[in-house]
Amino acid sequence: MTETEDRTSLHDLAVIVAPERDNVAVAKQLISSGTILVWEEKDLEITIRADVPTGHRFAIRSVLEGEWVRQYGQPFARSKGLKPGDRVDDTTVESDILEVGPSELTLRTPTIPDWEGPQPSLEGFHRADGNVGIRNWVLVVPVSMCAAHEASQIALRAEMQGPYSRETYPNVDGVVALPHDGGCGCPYPRAEETVPGAFVATLRILGQHIRHPNVGAALMIELGCEKTSLAAFDSYSGKQPLSEFFGKPVHRLSIQACGGTQATIEKGLALIPELLEAANATTRQPAPASALALGLECGGSDAFSGLTANPALGHASDLLVSAGGRSVIAEVPEFFGAAHLFAERAVDRETARAIYTLIDEFKDYAGRSGHTLLENPSPGNKAGGLLNIAIKSLGAMAKSGTAPVQGALPYGGWVWSQEHSEEPRPPGVYLLNTPGYDQLSVPGLVGAGCQVVCFTTGRGTGIGNAIAPVIKISTNSALYQRMTGDIDVNAGRILDNERTLPALGRDIFDEIMAVASGKRTRAEINGHREFALWNVEGLWL
Repeated sequence: MTETEDRTSLHDLAVIVAPERDNVAVAKQLISSGTILVWEEKDLEITIRADVPTGHRFAIRSVLEGEWVRQYGQPFARSKGLKPGDRVDDTTVESDILEVGPSELTLRTPTIPDWEGPQPSLEGFHRADGNVGIRNWVLVVPVSMCAAHEASQIALRAEMQGPYSRETYPNVDGVVALPHDGGCGCPYPRAEETVPGAFVATLRILGQHIRHPNVGAALMIELGCEKTSLAAFDSYSGKQPLSEFFGKPVHRLSIQACGGTQATIEKGLALIPELLEAANATTRQPAPASALALGLECGGSDAFSGLTANPALGHASDLLVSAGGRSVIAEVPEFFGAAHLFAERAVDRETARAIYTLIDEFKDYAGRSGHTLLENPSPGNKAGGLLNIAIKSLGAMAKSGTAPVQGALPYGGWVWSQEHSEEPRPPGVYLLNTPGYDQLSVPGLVGAGCQVVCFTTGRGTGIGNAIAPVIKISTNSALYQRMTGDIDVNAGRILDNERTLPALGRDIFDEIMAVASGKRTRAEINGHREFALWNVEGLWL
């Protein structure tokens, strides 16, 4: 580029999150080597010294060797000697983690602002336990992998061949199964064990999908000789029949007692009309926004996740909490490098310590197989500009907004009431113990009682859920245009200067309320009904 060529405003091609604290900017698009960027506020010109791909970073100030490289005002790597215009990558920085221990933590618990204006409401299905569903499913639950085929066939045939139809049962969303690969082959818990393993977790997560307010009736199916049998559920619940425990009609079948696969499918299909009638008797009625628990998820993330979709979703989460609702954020390993910022918002020291405990357990779990949490970013994450786990975590945590953190929940924990108690949990944000895998994390959120999930993505994903609507939010407009059929909200409008972050957050909140009242998401329209169990021993399940 010659001296006579035009300069380009830095803000046209890049984003600086915290201008007074950051020493890097994020490229909105490919910025070629030699491009001269004018930073008007600082009366500076920055010459790009190497091609910077979309979503990647370049230095806007000199950063001496060994000094922290910062975005969001937070450190995420050590400089190897950066000059303005240098691309930030593995050749110019060394990934590092700023770890602030619980003893060094200063609690800065925020207050919940009052909702401004008329209280928002939705149209939902009121259940016997006082919770409110936003969908009304008849659920077919295999209690182990040995009954997964029969459960799937009953649900599939009920919808494809009858008896279910929307015309006959207008208040029912359908018949859906939860095929999975758990329930047998897992060790029974020993009396001295204080951490429940996969056996208890399977009973709990399957049971809480039946208990879920988005479910109107259920059919449980066992093979007859597995560990998580119907008898195990009876023992776990302590009640008989199970319909009393779950507060809704629940039928049950045993494949071995029925006489095999075909006989079980036929008997299951014969029971479905009764369950459909029971579910259809419940109609949508007004309910406050405080009846909602929102699941917060991200997958296929990129550098724009922490600039657009995640903070906008965090704003929507804050609005829900202000209205008396709850938000649940998962994917514990993706808090590594930023956990202290989340823990600062805890309502007390015990909650802050619980957050650190979950992180430490995941460190130990990875270490047992010879790995570390530093390996987290996927190839797609890195291609999208997420250099390391620290920068990924800083962006991912933005989904939780700014509201107080009320607690840390085990996998299979219930967001609506305390463990071993019916005492309600207060409004706010909760951390749920799940891995960073979307296929496991989303069912964990739903199993915790979340009726709806917001899922941000920068690379693109179509995943949905068996019983809860999943709202997809793209981080950039290019993805939205490429995968419009899978995306509900385009947060790329923030980068395009078409919408402010608070306005986009309000858009997301409005979309949540519309979906809660019956609007179908793209994932639902596309038929996504994913479900999977997390069968890991030795973690706080």
